[in-house]
Amino acid sequence: MNPVFADLPTTIFEAMSGLARHHGAINLGQGFPDDPGPIDVRERAAAALRDGYNQYPPMMGLPVLRRAIADHYGLHQGLDLDPETEVMVTSGATEAIAAALFALIEPGDEVVLFEPAYDAYLPLVRQAGGIPRFVTLKPPGFGFDEAALAEAFSDKTKVVVLNNPLNPSATAFSRDDLALLASFCDRFDVIAVCDEVWEHVIFDGRRHVPLLGMPAMRERTVKIGSAGKIFSLTGWKVGFVMAAPPIMRVLAKAHQFLTFTTPPNLQEGAAFGLAKETAYFEGMRNGFSRSRDRLASGLTERGFRVLPAHATWFLNIDIAGLDVSDDVAFCRMLVTERGVAAIPVSAFYPRDPVRHVVRLCFAKADATLDAALDRLEGLASCRT
Repeated sequence: MNPVFADLPTTIFEAMSGLARHHGAINLGQGFPDDPGPIDVRERAAAALRDGYNQYPPMMGLPVLRRAIADHYGLHQGLDLDPETEVMVTSGATEAIAAALFALIEPGDEVVLFEPAYDAYLPLVRQAGGIPRFVTLKPPGFGFDEAALAEAFSDKTKVVVLNNPLNPSATAFSRDDLALLASFCDRFDVIAVCDEVWEHVIFDGRRHVPLLGMPAMRERTVKIGSAGKIFSLTGWKVGFVMAAPPIMRVLAKAHQFLTFTTPPNLQEGAAFGLAKETAYFEGMRNGFSRSRDRLASGLTERGFRVLPAHATWFLNIDIAGLDVSDDVAFCRMLVTERGVAAIPVSAFYPRDPVRHVVRLCFAKADATLDAALDRLEGLASCRT
């Protein structure tokens, strides 16, 4: 068996979800809303399935969706994209990440990864033959440190993988952070693979800044987005990839031999959704922001230390000082004794874990959040 995959342990997400099912727990661990998603987007996809073309669509994606992607990012992020040569559709953002890494990495190339990291990055880098070089980001800010970047980047660096906004920290990198990273990419001739699936789920008046739009990065950035995250339709698995033509030509060949294409009716639905009025996206953000505030306030009232959460569907609590050994033990106790599932953030650190931060998903109905808060009553008073 391939050791890259055969030696992978059971993920904490699978373990916690199994415990949640076994104990009938409220699951604030898995990252998906309990809302079905916008009805008009779903109806457009349903109509396309019923009445439209259901054979192989173009490998690069339906022209209507590629044009909608280019128009959408032109309006919302000021990017000038050619839908014919710089835009591709994939079966989800994870497939886009895999295609990018397989296309760009040769065996022995070094790849800079930031931890905490989405758990797919490391095995995909290793499968491609890359050698990971980690930069550890620390709470509460999770920002870049120039000395740490200098230690990770070298003449052997081929790719850096950036998740912005960052899951699980629920933070968005500042323009200064991005400019610093761009300077290292330029200095060492590195391509940035940017997982920006949370770009629309960003709060408190912040605006997402794509690395693709930074000086010197237009020709050395792969930007990846997700209809599943934008429209809260995580099961759709429709991803967007944007890159300069020389990079895109190679990415497309890797995509061709991974999934080749994506269901055409879902592409039609995504194209319709991307063209929605700006008010839709503002309303979506306001709704999630309200849920974030509801959970954060309830946790604070119960004595928990809540870390800043400026993006994504998650917030984190700092459990340092509670009568528990680490975040894994806390999450196991939480699900078995209190009936609430959460995720230990140490699971996102392949090398140097932070062990006192726990992630909770707030993209749930008010009643679900309130019920979870009731079950947490009195827990934060158990301090060492």
